[in-house]
Amino acid sequence: MKVSFYATFRPIVGARTVDVPAPEGATLRELVDAIVTRHPGLRPLLLDEAGDVPRGVHVFVNGRGAGYLAQGFETPLAPGDEVAVFPAVAGG
Repeated sequence: MKVSFYATFRPIVGARTVDVPAPEGATLRELVDAIVTRHPGLRPLLLDEAGDVPRGVHVFVNGRGAGYLAQGFETPLAPGDEVAVFPAVAGG
C-alpha cells in the first residue's frame, strides 16, 4: 500500500511516499500498525499511550479523513487506495 507522509513525518520515514506491506483487505488500523512497525520513530508521534491515533494526527484514505469514514480506522482498504498521514500542527 502506498502511503504519503507530510511535514515532520517525512524526515523520520525518509521519503514522501513509501510502500507499506499490508495484506489484501487489511483495515486502516492494521495499516497504521504496519507503519509504526516499519518506522518505529513514528510510534510516539502517530500513536498515543492506548495505541490509538490521537485527534491532532490526520490520516486520510482517498482524500477523506478517517473520522469521516463510515467504519473509521476499521475501514478495509482496497488495492489502489491512497493513504496520506499528516502530523498534528499548531499555529496561528
